[in-house]
Amino acid sequence: MSQLTFILIPGSGGSAWYWHLVAPRLEQRGHEAIAVSLPAADDTAGLPEYAAAVVHAIGNREPRRVILVAQSLAGFTAPLVCQQVAVALLVLVNAMIPKPGETPGAWWRNTRHDAAKRQQNRRDSRAGDSPFDPLIEFFHDVPQPVIDEAWAQGEPRQSDAVFASACTFKSWPPVPTRVLIGHDDRFFPAAFQRRVAHERLGISADEMPGGHLVALSQPGQLASRLEAYATDVRAA
Repeated sequence: MSQLTFILIPGSGGSAWYWHLVAPRLEQRGHEAIAVSLPAADDTAGLPEYAAAVVHAIGNREPRRVILVAQSLAGFTAPLVCQQVAVALLVLVNAMIPKPGETPGAWWRNTRHDAAKRQQNRRDSRAGDSPFDPLIEFFHDVPQPVIDEAWAQGEPRQSDAVFASACTFKSWPPVPTRVLIGHDDRFFPAAFQRRVAHERLGISADEMPGGHLVALSQPGQLASRLEAYATDVRAA
């Protein structure tokens, strides 16, 4: 297939490094892959500023060749980007899916995340109110060398400002959309994600191996899934 441009948006912390294992795999397949850095540490930056960074990265590329990929918190940025520029496909990966006007801070309560998380913890024989541990929640299936590299960089700072920023869109953008879930995600349990995707988008989510950070734990399979989605859309 001809070259596509994959615009890869990271979640909380806004670090383009999150995609450093996926981007070269897409490039090896003959595509362009752009991992976006977001102004996550900026206390004056909200969702409009996050979206502006993505729109800038897209530039004047041919819309029919642009695939937008949003991970976790970036689900709130994606519809704002799609309001401003046309893209061929949006892929939400273990993503927060907003309602019009919702803030990321309100999303947790509105989606009943806490209850879903406690239920999943009981199934996995983990204490429902255990202190948050990123190694357990995020990195449990990530190879140790990648964990070591992440720890060497230090934790990226995430300002709280974005969690009070409203996602100001009126309806979900009319762009083909796929929802992809890591079926071992401990932070956003798979059953929870399937429910939210159905309730908010009317979409049946797809699943793949991996936890919340599938770009670090399953980069090869994720790159293959992204290319396959793009192929399906262009063939339609």
